[in-house]
Amino acid sequence: MDDLLDAAARITAGGPVCDACLGRPFADRSYGLTNEARGRSLRVALALRDDEEPDDVEPDDCWVCEGLCGRFDEWGRRCVETVEDVEFETYQVGTRVPPLLEENEQLLREDAGLDDDAGEPLKSEVNREVGKRVGRLTETEVSFERPDVQFTIDVADDRVERQINSAFVYGRYRKLERDIPQTEWPCRECHGSGRQGKLECDHCGGTGYLYDRSVEELTAPIVMDVMDGTDATFHGAGREDVDAKMLGTGRPFVIEVSEPTRRRVDVDRLEEDVNAFADGAIEVEGLRLASYEMVERVKRLPASKRYRATVTFEDDVDEEALAEAVETLEGATVEQYTPNRVDHRRASKTRERTVYDIDATLEGPRRATVEIDGEGGLYIKELISGDEGRTEPSLAGLLGIEATVTALDVLAVEGEDEPFEDPEYFRK
Repeated sequence: MDDLLDAAARITAGGPVCDACLGRPFADRSYGLTNEARGRSLRVALALRDDEEPDDVEPDDCWVCEGLCGRFDEWGRRCVETVEDVEFETYQVGTRVPPLLEENEQLLREDAGLDDDAGEPLKSEVNREVGKRVGRLTETEVSFERPDVQFTIDVADDRVERQINSAFVYGRYRKLERDIPQTEWPCRECHGSGRQGKLECDHCGGTGYLYDRSVEELTAPIVMDVMDGTDATFHGAGREDVDAKMLGTGRPFVIEVSEPTRRRVDVDRLEEDVNAFADGAIEVEGLRLASYEMVERVKRLPASKRYRATVTFEDDVDEEALAEAVETLEGATVEQYTPNRVDHRRASKTRERTVYDIDATLEGPRRATVEIDGEGGLYIKELISGDEGRTEPSLAGLLGIEATVTALDVLAVEGEDEPFEDPEYFRK
């Protein structure tokens, strides 16, 4: 105790120091006290030891913080004023302390004969004390992970900066019409400008896009508008071909809304709004407020997919031969070199994918319906056609007859090891 009081005495001898700055170098002692209360206790203990009256030092007279420790209430109010139009549940406070005050902190510890990292830094105290006031004023909770709102106090410039972090909405979509891409598809010829020189682009008709609609355009703007954000990004769990429908249980997706001022949205109503806007081209279901981690989960979690393909053959197919080919493919590991149709936008390499289950029904001598349950990343059209030998084995290769997928539907997209809808990744 004597060593503690001696160090405190050396601090007070160096000039007027407020209670918070006196207590801060000893923040690792007497848990449960604020630095201000700790400093006041030390000041009283020193007065008792030396038989003197304890002095009072206002923060404005403190040579260390130069009044900063007396402005916690003010900074708390100013933080709240920056988000009067924002709905949020979690927050975090950060502080930029001027170099001069950081130097004062170092001198304070030198005067006391303490290590440079003794106690607590000034910025940590500001963060905590202002944060407590923000929480009381807004009835929200501090979060050190990814808060809804981040406040940054710039002491030197005497201002508060706010950062509104993104909000996330999870759901599944079904695509009920063909020729709708998942995201916007800019024209390759004009690169989305709609012009070739001074003339209208012939390839896209001047629109800048190859398709009039996308799943993204039919969903993200509605979510962004309801949450009053500045932008929205669509994240899908993989994607189906443009000419394929997405049916059955639908494909998981997350819409990320930038700088939303509304977070407490009625997701059932939002689902109705999206479906009304899509007008039958797509439909969404199971919309839920999600966390930031859900984006990576949707994009990275391995997913198995079930497909239904309508297949046409160049020659008549024997039913027994088709059954034998299907039996060979079931459970097989297929080697697929990057398909011709995506070679311009995918790395050229051989991928191994597993066919979990496959069933085929002849609908005529040259037509069949094939259902396939396969590992994520399995190219279905190429599994059927062989893609000029790039996929081995293939249905066409086993039959010795050219085969083409004329219609493709995705029936299910599910996590291979665990479900996408893990409660951990949703907002409470």
